[in-house]
Amino acid sequence: MAIKERMSGNEAVAYAIRQVNPDVMPAFPITPSTEIPQMVSTYIANGEMDTEFIPVESEHSSMSATIGAQAAGARSLTATSSAGLALMWEELLLAASNRMPCVLTLVNRTLSGPININCDHSDGMGARDTGWIQIYAENNQEAYDNFIQAYPIAENEKVHLPVMVCQDGFITSHAVENIELLEDEPVREFVGEYEPEEYLLNPGKPIAVGPYSVSNYVMEAKKNQEIALEQSKEVILEVARKFAAISGREYGLFEEYKTEDADYIMLIMGSAAGTAKQAVDDMRENGKKVGVLKLRVFRPFPAEEIAQALKNCKAVAILDRCESYNGNGGPLGSEVTAGLFRAKVMIETVNYIYGLAGRDFTVGDAVDVFEELEDMIVNGKKVQQYQYIRLRS
Repeated sequence: MAIKERMSGNEAVAYAIRQVNPDVMPAFPITPSTEIPQMVSTYIANGEMDTEFIPVESEHSSMSATIGAQAAGARSLTATSSAGLALMWEELLLAASNRMPCVLTLVNRTLSGPININCDHSDGMGARDTGWIQIYAENNQEAYDNFIQAYPIAENEKVHLPVMVCQDGFITSHAVENIELLEDEPVREFVGEYEPEEYLLNPGKPIAVGPYSVSNYVMEAKKNQEIALEQSKEVILEVARKFAAISGREYGLFEEYKTEDADYIMLIMGSAAGTAKQAVDDMRENGKKVGVLKLRVFRPFPAEEIAQALKNCKAVAILDRCESYNGNGGPLGSEVTAGLFRAKVMIETVNYIYGLAGRDFTVGDAVDVFEELEDMIVNGKKVQQYQYIRLRS
C-alpha cells in the first residue's frame, strides 16, 4: 500500500536508504548532499537501521572506504556533490574497473570555478567516462524510485558495475513535493540480500582486487567492462518492469512526452524536464505539435534507442546543463548527434546550453526554443547551432 508523504529529494533518498538498509555508508559532508548522510546517521542513531556509518576525512576517503567495504562483501554506498565528486575521481575509476556494484547518490552541483553551490550537471557529466551507470531524476519521486532500483541493477550478474543516482541540487534535493513511498517490506524483498560470489573476506577462497595488470590483459578487461555496461540496458529495463509491479510507476531509458506526432522535440535531462513539459502542454493547446524526450539513463548512453525515438520529427533541440569546453557543444549535444548520424537519422538539431550554476530556465524559455526550431524549418531561418539560453550580453 502506498504511503502518501511530503518530502524533499534528500529526505526521499535517505528514506530509501533506510528501507534498503545497506551494510556500510562512509560519507563526508558537502552542499547540497550533506542532508543525506546526516539523515541516515540519525536513522542509525535511532535504531531504525543497522548500517555501519563511517565518518571520513574527505570524499576521496569516502569512496575509498566504499570500495573497500564492497570488496569485503558488504553492500555499500556514499553520497556527494560537485567538488566532492571531483576529489573522488581516481576512486570512481577504480570502483568501476574493479566491478564493484556500489551506489553513489549524487546531488548535482556546478564544479568550480567560480565557486557556486547551485545546480548544473558539470559534476555528473565530468564523471561520464569513469565507467559508472548514471541515472538522472526529474523530481523527488524519481530520486526515491531510482535509488530503490539501483542495487538490483548494480548487483545483477550481467552487470557488476557501480550506479550513480543523480538529482538536481536544491531544485529537487531541498524542495518539498508530494511523494508516494513504498512500505518497508516490499522494498526489502525487491532489493533482496546481497550475496556476492567473490569477496575478500571469504575464508579459504582468496582473490585479488585491483592488481597490476600487464599490457596483455588490460584491453580485455576494458572490453569486458564495456560489455557489462551495454548489457546493463537490458537489466535496467528488466528491473524497471519489476519495480512497476510493486509501485505502479513505469520507467525506461528515457521518457517520451507527447512525441508520437511531434514535429519538434526537446531532449533534456533532470528537473528542467518538468518545465519543458509545461511548455509542451501550453503549446499543444495552440495546436503546436511539440514534445519532450526526457533522458533518464545517461550511462549506458541509449544512442540507437534515442535515434529511433526522434526519427520522425523535423527538428530536435538538445539541451545541456553543462559546458563541455570543446567549442562544439555540450556532452548531450555531442552524443545525441553522433547517435543520429550513425543511425542515419538525418534530422535538424540545435544544441543549447542552459541553467549553468542555477541560472533560471522558464516555460517561456522552452517555448522560445520550440519556436526557433519551427522558424528554422518553416521559414528557413539560420539558427546558431551552439548557443546559451539567458546569457547576458
